[in-house]
Amino acid sequence: MNTMKQKRNSKQRRAHRTRYRITGTAERPRLSVNRSLRHISVQAIDDTTGTTLFSADDRDLTGTKSEIAFEVGKRIAAAAKAINVETVIFDRGSRKYHGRVKALAEGARESGLKF
Repeated sequence: MNTMKQKRNSKQRRAHRTRYRITGTAERPRLSVNRSLRHISVQAIDDTTGTTLFSADDRDLTGTKSEIAFEVGKRIAAAAKAINVETVIFDRGSRKYHGRVKALAEGARESGLKF
């Protein structure tokens, strides 16, 4: 198996290990974080119907990556409040709860989102 396949398989295993325990509902959606080298985005997913309820990304923000992630957390909390969602289940995927993922979570918590 080549190196790229090993990396992809390892990432899928880590994400599965995180996700098999959690399920989002309409009242308490799963907040799924997607982090790339340049961008960070998050979406709230209702797993019972398989729909995305709301989302936020960093397309028009400037600053350091951690500051941008913090602002994206604030945006997702505002979007949640707009449709009367107060609690979510945080899904970090295959990433560690560290750095930008942690900053996003802290921004959402500071704006009143509970998880």
